[in-house]
Amino acid sequence: MQQSSLIKPVLGGAYPTISHGQGVFLYDKKGKDYLDASSGAVTANIGHGVQEVMEAMVKQAKQVSFVYRSQFTSEAAEELAEKIAELTKGDLTYSFFVNSGSEATETALKIAIQHWQEKGKPRKQKVISRWMSYHGITMGALSMSGHPIRRERFTSMLESYPSVSPPYCYRCPLQLDAHTCGMACASELEASIRRIGSDNIAAFIAEPVIGAAGGAIVPPDGYFQKLKKICEEHDILFIADEVMTGFGRTGKMLACEHWDVEPDIVTFGKGMSGGYTPIAAAVMTKKVMEPILGGSRSIMGGHTLSANPLSCAISLAVLKYVEENELVEKSGDRGKDLSRGLKKLARKYSFIGDIRGRGLLIGLEFVQDKVAKTPFPNPADVTQAIIELGMKNGILLYPAAAGLDGVTGSAIIISPPLTITEEECAELLMRIDITFQQFNETLGKLPS
Repeated sequence: MQQSSLIKPVLGGAYPTISHGQGVFLYDKKGKDYLDASSGAVTANIGHGVQEVMEAMVKQAKQVSFVYRSQFTSEAAEELAEKIAELTKGDLTYSFFVNSGSEATETALKIAIQHWQEKGKPRKQKVISRWMSYHGITMGALSMSGHPIRRERFTSMLESYPSVSPPYCYRCPLQLDAHTCGMACASELEASIRRIGSDNIAAFIAEPVIGAAGGAIVPPDGYFQKLKKICEEHDILFIADEVMTGFGRTGKMLACEHWDVEPDIVTFGKGMSGGYTPIAAAVMTKKVMEPILGGSRSIMGGHTLSANPLSCAISLAVLKYVEENELVEKSGDRGKDLSRGLKKLARKYSFIGDIRGRGLLIGLEFVQDKVAKTPFPNPADVTQAIIELGMKNGILLYPAAAGLDGVTGSAIIISPPLTITEEECAELLMRIDITFQQFNETLGKLPS
């Protein structure tokens, strides 16, 4: 077999070659089907092979595929920005388009700093973030990420932004009772602000539902309301990283809507294009933009392919598809069905310690002892074993970190396309049941 020139995630690893996709299924060149229970990387929100998106793609390509944003605008970019303002409601009305979620969160960081510079407060340059968080792989985004595994190789080059504990009630980082703690993890933000000094802090960033760094951790009610209040009291912008959760994934257009909290800046990616093209966005309120509009009138940022008309037209078609097919509501309904089915499996398999999430973003944390919540000694091996078994059984699952330190736990995310039907949910549960049964049989053979 000829060596590939393509750098893959695992060099020399064997990866099936995909032939085509349709709906919630992918098909490799050997004819095997895979139920995409992870939407790739929680991205293929509307499924594969959607005709309306392909038609929009071809139509825009026939007109123009690229213009440079410093020279021209395009109808596609203007309409996409208008559609996002309409879908997010409230005051989130200014969109800055980039090409990936990492670029979106880094752009949000830069805009937050520029906002304060143009208000005459140049010292406000730091960002506070949480442990068990992931905001992207570029250096600025990684600095904001509290993901020890992904930070490890670059720690000496990164800023120490993560300083607040996550709302990880299954394993409280503060060893408190979730019913009586008074959301002490949220109060940590205020303590961190006092240590650093609010005059030095531009923003606080958080994922509404923690994704890859925690396996769909959902905060208790009142948590985000408390964080937003603390930010307002200390003159700090709140950035919501909705790259994974935005546009319906959790059963709301924005996950922040679950708690009636509007961020000052929100970042989108992944489901914004459903995987049909690389595009992402940082979206700002008028409050954030006002000093810039009245000052330099230019945001220091952008990339060659920012606001690319082809990508914008594709994203617009995806968001219209989400809206017209009521996929936000369906995500909430199918998520409840899927959670019920997974909870039945949790009663069957003792290694399922916790099931959590919102809508079709569901996390499963695996443990050696369900009562003591004892993690497996080699969590990465456990996660990888389950994912590999899933591949063999034709079901795609997404790995996630877990454990108090974000390293010593094992978890996966189940996040099928929002288009999944009841029958397809039943098929998903059947395939994951087979996978868990096979994993259960190997438990005694795992390395200790």
